[in-house]
Parts: sequence; C-alpha cells; structure tokens
Amino acid sequence: MGFDEAERARLERALQARAPGAFHFPEIYGDAWGGLYIGDRVKLGRTFLNAVRAGDFPGVEDTGRKTDGGRVYRWTGR
Repeated sequence: MGFDEAERARLERALQARAPGAFHFPEIYGDAWGGLYIGDRVKLGRTFLNAVRAGDFPGVEDTGRKTDGGRVYRWTGR
C-alpha cells in the first residue's frame, strides 16, 4: 500500500520547499502529524520508508540512522 496521488504530490511539494539536508518524515508530513493516532503514524512512516527505498521520491535517501525517536532521511534537492 502506497500513497495516493494527491498525498504523494503534497509530500513532493513539501520536499521541494526544503533546503537540501537531513530531515524526519513528520517535518514534511506537516502539522496534521501531531493529531494522528500512533498506529497511523507508524503505518505512514513505514509507507514513506518503503516508497523511498523503491525510488518513488527521487532525491530522498534513507540514511539508515535514527535520532530523536525517528528515522533520518536526506533530501538532496534533486
């Protein structure tokens, strides 16, 4: 299960608005992240990780590290 087109486009816009560098997924997901149930956060985080590993978000790399309770990704600025 992946992101629908609208959600994927929203996440892509959030990435494009960022400067290159490290980030956690909630930073691009947006303010609604805090209102999600923990199970939904886990599912969305896993979906994003799988999408990154599949190359669905060009310019995003999984660093393989976790800090501050979350996986660290790197945005290359594509």
